[in-house]
Amino acid sequence: MKMGSNRSFLPKLWSCLLICVTLWSNLSSGVLAKLYRRPNIVLILTDDLDIAIGGLNPMNKTKKLIGDAGISFTNAFVASPLCCPSRASILTGRYPHNHHVINNTLEGNCSSKAWQKSDEAHTFPTLLQSIAGYQTFFAGKYLNQYGHSEAGGLEHVPPGWNHWVGLEKNSKYYNYTLSVNGKAQKHGADYSKDYLTDLLANMSLDFLQYKSSHQPYFMMVSTPAPHSPWTAAPQYQHSFNSTKAPRDPSFNAHGKDKHWLIRQAKTPMSNSSVQFLDDAFRNRWRTLLSVDDLVEKIVKRLEDGGELDNTYIFFTSDNGYHTGQFSLPLDKRQLYEFDIRVPLMVRGPNIKPNQTSQMLVVNVDLGPTILDIAGYNVNKTQMDGMSFLPILEGKMNSSSWRTDILVEYQGEGSNVSDPACPQLGPGVSQCFPDCVCEDSYNNTYACVRTVAPSSNLQYCEFDDDEVFVEIYNVTADPYQLENKAKTIDHEVLEKMNHRLMMLQACTGQSCRTPGVYDPRYKFDPRQMFPSHSWRLSRLRQTMK
Repeated sequence: MKMGSNRSFLPKLWSCLLICVTLWSNLSSGVLAKLYRRPNIVLILTDDLDIAIGGLNPMNKTKKLIGDAGISFTNAFVASPLCCPSRASILTGRYPHNHHVINNTLEGNCSSKAWQKSDEAHTFPTLLQSIAGYQTFFAGKYLNQYGHSEAGGLEHVPPGWNHWVGLEKNSKYYNYTLSVNGKAQKHGADYSKDYLTDLLANMSLDFLQYKSSHQPYFMMVSTPAPHSPWTAAPQYQHSFNSTKAPRDPSFNAHGKDKHWLIRQAKTPMSNSSVQFLDDAFRNRWRTLLSVDDLVEKIVKRLEDGGELDNTYIFFTSDNGYHTGQFSLPLDKRQLYEFDIRVPLMVRGPNIKPNQTSQMLVVNVDLGPTILDIAGYNVNKTQMDGMSFLPILEGKMNSSSWRTDILVEYQGEGSNVSDPACPQLGPGVSQCFPDCVCEDSYNNTYACVRTVAPSSNLQYCEFDDDEVFVEIYNVTADPYQLENKAKTIDHEVLEKMNHRLMMLQACTGQSCRTPGVYDPRYKFDPRQMFPSHSWRLSRLRQTMK
């Protein structure tokens, strides 16, 4: 009896072992693999979406599906308030003085051959694809001169992308050409087939359906909205009929203590200008309703595919916008909050819902953060930005985070007079009805934007003959109505001037050194840059 019992036991034991090995094998390739698989990443980039004047108001789905499900940043800024320099900063993780894209023209290095030979080969998507092993997908507006015949045309597919759908040149909604993996694809004006925001949504869904299931992926969707020409989808053309641009304290106000370009704006604005900007404001909101739909479709597809919990979704913009602030009808390019501050919402693994962060981030941080999520050591790059993944995961407090960032812009002006405004002479550009110009060659400035427990301020210097300075206490004066440059303490002025020069000369790690309002900051006026001493002496003269 005893012997027979042992004989019958052995086959059962082997069966149990076989079952256990099979289960472990299945767990290793299935459940455990899911536990340890690297996250997917989605970046949705809008075009000219402000936050200071209500840009997110029409986007209820986006606020619910990304903001409420994750974290919203109230102090997210761009390194430069213009499309091409800002997008170059996002892609490279570098400030404009390091990637050298200064405006939206080929001459300004926007998608130029020089850009392609230098920084384009070192963007964060190239690292995601080549080193981190991510499959990558891009759809939408890239850089304003992409597809130009003098920059390789639509055959040029930037490195770093497995699947490429790039819009030729600037934002459009109909009658545009796409580069689909290097081949031209023309589109007309049929809403059901051609409306660009919807087309980008559909192409994104196709990618999510047909991508490889063996690799993590990075998907970047870059919408035309709410950039001009502000063409809404048919079903949204009559939304917000009673909406007007917000009449905040800076609306239709004269910027009497600001740079000459702001002072030249006519106050009060003409009725026709006000009507024009109100119409534009409504149309901008109408185009955003299709972006809201795009976000909803992508989130739903991720959820249906069981991938949402393992996917980070970023939503932001390349710059802000203004409609009537300081009597400037509409544009970007200025140093004020409405142009440099942007929406930034993120949801994803280990991000608790319904969070708001006041910590200071800038768009040069997006690349480092995404690389950090992918497990790549950002210190191996030459990026100027910092990973804010610790903030997303609740592992960073404000006392350990940076206190300032750099904003820089190089103005554009025509060397001939605008025929519609001959009295203005050469040197200006972007002149609207009533000859109010939004830019000029000496609208060239650099700012230190500080957000610290003890200080929330902006210090800016213009590169012009008078070294014009603008300083704002944003806590006391959120609409930046009063330039404090004439009343600020000289020691503070020298510290801020020194810090600005340091940031303008920084690269990589040196862009992350302690700011003026960080207790670790060291300031020795004897170490001021000799080559810039004229700036400080000129500043002292102008502040008298």
